[in-house]
Amino acid sequence: MKVTVFSTHKFEREFLNLAIQDHQLHLLETKLTLDTASLAAGSEAVSIFVNDDASGPVLQKLKEVGVKFLALRSAGYNHVDLQEANHLGIKVARVPEYSPAAIAEHTVAIMLGLNRKLIKAHNRVRDLNFSLDGLVGFDMEGKTVGVIGTGKIGSKVIRILHGFGCRILAFDPYENKDLKNQYQVQYVDLDTLCKESDIISLHLPLTKESKYLINEGSILQMKQGVMVINTSRGGLVNTVDVIQGLKTGKIGSFGIDVYEEEAELFFEDHSEDILQDDVIARLMTFQNVLITSHQAFLTKEALTQIAATTSYNLNCWENLENNPNELVFEEVKKP
Repeated sequence: MKVTVFSTHKFEREFLNLAIQDHQLHLLETKLTLDTASLAAGSEAVSIFVNDDASGPVLQKLKEVGVKFLALRSAGYNHVDLQEANHLGIKVARVPEYSPAAIAEHTVAIMLGLNRKLIKAHNRVRDLNFSLDGLVGFDMEGKTVGVIGTGKIGSKVIRILHGFGCRILAFDPYENKDLKNQYQVQYVDLDTLCKESDIISLHLPLTKESKYLINEGSILQMKQGVMVINTSRGGLVNTVDVIQGLKTGKIGSFGIDVYEEEAELFFEDHSEDILQDDVIARLMTFQNVLITSHQAFLTKEALTQIAATTSYNLNCWENLENNPNELVFEEVKKP
C-alpha cells in the first residue's frame, strides 16, 4: 500500500527504507497538521511521529483524502484523538515498545551529568580553565531515588540505580513484585516519595490524572536541593512551578528530555531564529538544568525496532490480520 510518512527525520530514513520494503513510502519532512493533511491524498496509510497533530479535525481531513490507517512511530498516543479515529473508521496502531534500555540509560546519563556537572566541566576545559571549584557532586551510592512509574522503562532505571547502591522508592498503582524481591524497591505514596527522595525520576504516560504531577504543591514537599528528571512526557511537569523551585533552591537540579511545548521546538534547527518561548528560555538560563531534545530513544536498536514494528503494523492491515498493537478507543477508556 502507499504510505505517507510525516515528520521524517534524517536519522530514521535508513531504518524505515530498510524495514518497510513491501509498501510504497512517501517520505516527508513536513509535520502533519490541518494544513498539510492533504499531502496524504492517494495514500491508504499515514505514519506520524510524536509531535504530529492527529486531532479530530486533522483526522477528518485525512479521512476525506482516503486515509484508512494511522501508524504511529511512537509508544505514546496522547497526540491522537482516538475517539474521533474510531468514529471515522481510521485504524490506529503504535509501537508499544522499542528500547526501554535506551530511555533508561539516557535518564541515568542525565542524572550523572547533572550530579558531576559534566557540561560545566567540559566547557571550562575547552576554555583552558582546569579549576575544580564549583564542580562538587555527590555519591550516588546510598542516595534515595524515587521512581514514579514502574513499567518497562521505570523498571530498567531501577535495575541500573540498584547497581549504584541506591535506595529505591516507587510510586505506581500496580506494584511489581519482582522489583520488590530482587531490588528491595519500596512502594510508597506520592507524598512519601517526594519527602524522602534525593532524586525523582518520572516514567509514566500523560493522562488527565498525571498532568502536572510535579507542581507547586508536590515541589514544596520535596527535599531541599532535590534532583528532578523527566524523560517521559512534558506535561507531567508544570515548568513554571519548577522554575520557581529552581530559583528558591528547592530544586537543586533539573533534567529533561521532554517539554510540554516541544512541538514547535524539538527535532528542528532554530539556531538562526529568535526563541519565542519565554518559559524554556528562562529554564535555559540555569546552570543546574540539563536539556536534551527528545533524544532518549535515539539508539540504533530503538530505531530498528520502531521501523520493524511500523512495517508489521502496515502488513497486518494489508493482510487483514489481527494486530495486537492496534489502539481501540473503548479499551483505552477503561479505568
